[in-house]
Amino acid sequence: MKNRCPWARGDPLIIEYHDQEWGVAIHDDRLLFEFLILESAQAGLRWTLILQKRENYRKAFDNFEIDNVAAYDEHKIEELLNNPGIVRNRLKILAAVANAQAILKIQKEFGSFNAYIWKFVGAKTIQNRWKTMLEVPSSTKESQEMSKDLKMRGFKFVGPTICYGFIQAVGMVNDHIIDCFRHQELNKY
Repeated sequence: MKNRCPWARGDPLIIEYHDQEWGVAIHDDRLLFEFLILESAQAGLRWTLILQKRENYRKAFDNFEIDNVAAYDEHKIEELLNNPGIVRNRLKILAAVANAQAILKIQKEFGSFNAYIWKFVGAKTIQNRWKTMLEVPSSTKESQEMSKDLKMRGFKFVGPTICYGFIQAVGMVNDHIIDCFRHQELNKY
């Protein structure tokens, strides 16, 4: 049996996410946007719930195509608010649209969302060496700086804790504990 981070035990969906996605470096703008929206949607909820609704989110949000989401109007927002397959929170849905619009501006300024967002960690994965989950912070200097800059650029639902969850998910840090089998696998990047 593989040794995993303590949060990744029991639920097959969580185990699959931990073993295949969490902490893997992502450099694709569309996929980075997907993770940002899912992390924002998760605020105050269990990550398992978001993973269960992930396919519904992909369908409802045009597979997270940034241009499409940025153009959503009130009719589309009402449609999303009536979609039981996603978290039907007006503020979170409006945040997704605002965040897509802000990403389009960042792409013009930096060439890509990837180029902009990875600058917060010096363009490479931070390799942490946590022995227990108790050592893993809920936010860091990097997530605080990211949050501040994103908010200044018009992003919503991007507090330091949400930003750190995003940083962890997209592999900007390797926060697998050191005795987890994924820590060493992701230590190569």
